[in-house]
Amino acid sequence: MINAVCLKKIACRNLTISYNQHPVIHHLNVEFKVGTTNAVIGPNGAGKSTLLRAILGDLKPDSGTIVVEGIQRSEIAYLPQVTEIDVSVPFTVEDVLLLGLLYDIGLCKGVPSSMVEKVNYTLAQVGLTGFNNRQITQLSKGQLQRVFLAKIIMQEANVIVLDEPFNAMDSRTTDDLLCTIRRWADEGKTIIAVLHDLSHISNNFEYTLLIAKELIDFGFTKEVITTSNLEKAYKTSFNWSNKEEICNISI
Repeated sequence: MINAVCLKKIACRNLTISYNQHPVIHHLNVEFKVGTTNAVIGPNGAGKSTLLRAILGDLKPDSGTIVVEGIQRSEIAYLPQVTEIDVSVPFTVEDVLLLGLLYDIGLCKGVPSSMVEKVNYTLAQVGLTGFNNRQITQLSKGQLQRVFLAKIIMQEANVIVLDEPFNAMDSRTTDDLLCTIRRWADEGKTIIAVLHDLSHISNNFEYTLLIAKELIDFGFTKEVITTSNLEKAYKTSFNWSNKEEICNISI
């Protein structure tokens, strides 16, 4: 009998994405193994966040394909950058957590008591006990990040996509999130995260993808994060010209 895990796949095949005819990701080929932790690194403007949005299906490739096989959209949880989160809507903390469970609750159904208990338990896990009715407009960046971390925990997703989760976070929130990532890894979840701190990556992520609009290297973290690779990435990124038209030739 074939193991169901073998049928699951997240991959980029000759992927090219551009904005206004300027390439942001250029002929990228990479496959993330299901059940592994994967860091995505590279210089500013390297296409890291664009790659995540493409995997989520929010961006259409100019050429090439994103392959997501054997994984339903409801199985993927996403934590955007704090700066991308709209906090102007007067949601409560509990509202945010329950929004992640619309697949389970439904739009027109009441919230069962068991779900409220789950909310309370999850908030306790991220150090926000009693914050259920707090407006998200009243939260600090660290508290807000904890709320969206709790939202992901509530979803119990098999694939977790994180975009710079530690950006502007205090050390305690960072340590708590790293602890949660390690727990997810132990549970066999697939994690793909854009990160900057090389020590966080080396200590917590098995694989690393290094890009500078194009692939620089992908593999075991200790083999990818080298001085020569990092220098190549920054040199490659520097040499890209925003005046160049998108390349239409497949390789």
